Amino acid sequence: MKATLDRSGCISCGMCADTCPEVFRMAEDGVAEVYREDVPPEAEESAVEAQEGCPVSVITVE
Repeated sequence: MKATLDRSGCISCGMCADTCPEVFRMAEDGVAEVYREDVPPEAEESAVEAQEGCPVSVITVE
């Protein structure tokens, strides 16, 4: 599984970093980022949860 995030549409709510810190984090500019594009097997469920819970739908996990 790979994760991507459209930073230009991110509203910086932090939900993804809270839900799946193994893949997402808040960057120094305050916007979320993917720091591990290849989702580790143990984080797949939480990465999908972050995608589904994103209020602006800028996360893709496939």
